[in-house]
Amino acid sequence: MVRVHYPRTPHVPWSPGASADDVRAGDLAGLVGREVVVTEKLDGENTTLYRDGVHARSLDSAHHPSRAWVKALQGRIGGAIPDGWRVCGENMFARHSIAYDDLHSWFYGFSVWDGERCLGWDETVRFLRRVGVPTPPVLWRGVFDARALEKLKLDTARQEGYVVRSVEGFPRGEFGLRVAKWVRPRHVQTDTHWMFAEVVENGLGAGAPLWAVRSGAEPDLDGLHAALGFGPGDPRLFGADAPDASVVAARVADAAARLDGMARTGDARLAGVLATLLHDAYRGPLAARLAASLGMPLARRIADLVGLHAVVHQPYPDEHRRSGLARMAFAADLGVLHAAAHAALAGRTDAEAAAAREQVEWSALYAEDAGLLGEAPLAPLRSGMRTALADLDSEAADRCWAEARELYVAGRIASFAGTSGTSGTSGASGVPGASAAAEGADHDAAVAEAVAATWRWRSGDFPRLIHLVGPSGSGKSRFAKGLAGVETYVAMDDLREDRGERADQRANGDVLRQALDRLDAALARGGTTVWDATSLNPQQRGIVHAVAKRRDALVTHAVVLVDADEAARRNGSRAHPVPPGVLAAQLRRFVPPYPGHAHRTWYVGAAGTVDDTDGSLFAGAAGDVDGTGSGF
Repeated sequence: MVRVHYPRTPHVPWSPGASADDVRAGDLAGLVGREVVVTEKLDGENTTLYRDGVHARSLDSAHHPSRAWVKALQGRIGGAIPDGWRVCGENMFARHSIAYDDLHSWFYGFSVWDGERCLGWDETVRFLRRVGVPTPPVLWRGVFDARALEKLKLDTARQEGYVVRSVEGFPRGEFGLRVAKWVRPRHVQTDTHWMFAEVVENGLGAGAPLWAVRSGAEPDLDGLHAALGFGPGDPRLFGADAPDASVVAARVADAAARLDGMARTGDARLAGVLATLLHDAYRGPLAARLAASLGMPLARRIADLVGLHAVVHQPYPDEHRRSGLARMAFAADLGVLHAAAHAALAGRTDAEAAAAREQVEWSALYAEDAGLLGEAPLAPLRSGMRTALADLDSEAADRCWAEARELYVAGRIASFAGTSGTSGTSGASGVPGASAAAEGADHDAAVAEAVAATWRWRSGDFPRLIHLVGPSGSGKSRFAKGLAGVETYVAMDDLREDRGERADQRANGDVLRQALDRLDAALARGGTTVWDATSLNPQQRGIVHAVAKRRDALVTHAVVLVDADEAARRNGSRAHPVPPGVLAAQLRRFVPPYPGHAHRTWYVGAAGTVDDTDGSLFAGAAGDVDGTGSGF
């Protein structure tokens, strides 16, 4: 493959670190009026990775001890770099002028090139995360404003500078117009050039084991537990009996091997490894505990994998297996799910394990035959419906998308059932190597069927129900009070208070009937209604859903996920706290809904904001790295 020298980056006019032979950007006309992103300039060695090799800034760069690690990284991720592409970034292994002690990785990517075109920033981040490469910290983003950039405050003892580039992609010939840098004064502050000094490693931070797994490295179990902030003995997640360490190690090694065999990288690989590591954890509190270190989108995906993979061990009627797998595909990458389910049985030789292993293998065969083992089997349908329904109100579009997903589960979108939805698997006919044109035609036909079948919901003439879900003190009511456009608010606590005692649970049957009557009347009038109760399990939620279904309401689950300690703190500060024992029991019994259990789902984090979504046609979730993963 042809090797390409990385261009010299010009300095912004106010950069104090520009030397006499450096290039200056002049008037920055190529950035004016454009959206830009400003990232920290890291003090490393400019390095380019290809599918088949790696080099430093010099195309004929010789061996140096500091380059061994990044060469190993290229060996792990090179197969995921398309032919003709290159990944440019900073090799951070060796200390230069700045000592780093909290790096995510010893390589950070800052641009990805498809031939002569530099990808846009958002596309760059998605691709790099997918192969397990972090990007430098973002310091600012917005329409280019020189005054705002001049006011950026950096700790020049710890930061070399910053790089500003257009968010939009650009051709190589425009590099000098679309990228510029600011460098601290007297940047090089060492007497000996780093290449001729003893190699001193920069320090990795707590999150580095997570990025190592994303990039295909062998999982470091102790490092992963440290990154997550809890160990296998945490009784709030694992109960009284911690799993045996050797058993967990065997499971994780098996899962990693299976994920590598399916070419899962990035967050998909990390999700499968962590779901296997946390196989014995309680699902209810897991997402909230993981969100602090992983973010809500990935945290809830891992928690859903933990909850679902044991289901694959159980017998299931074959006549319903495809529809059951299709519904599970809303919540999980089925390839990752089956890898975790198989790995959970690693080392077990008893008859029960043998029967469960057979069920996993049979389920995987069904999923493969139905085109469900790809990472995002519904991606083509979603993309097509986004285009077809682009002019609709978002809630009408979400209702159409929800109905299309149900038609898909029922097998009524016949031309779409059985297609892969991803490259590298069987084509539209189910035969490996079937033409992309044939598969594309089937996808187009599926979109047309889905659009035609959901016409009745396009007007948006239906009521809306926002169904709060979460233990007492989790912040449900506070979140709901901040929602705009709510006409009716039905709260079980308010109805009990109207009867004389908010904490009196003796008349719960009568209170529930009264609340359901109010809900039914509100939905019959139309508009938006909030249902405020704990709704901890499917049975409690099902009663409410039955009323909503009768009134053809768009149902949105607002699932509030906070850590048990935070829930206890909030409960203690409430005007009407529940007894600590009651809250503890609620947390143990909490079974969060899965994606697809409502038309849409909002995942509300500790800050009271929607940190992830499912079921929204247009709005991508925060962790939806390829536009198709989260947000189904």
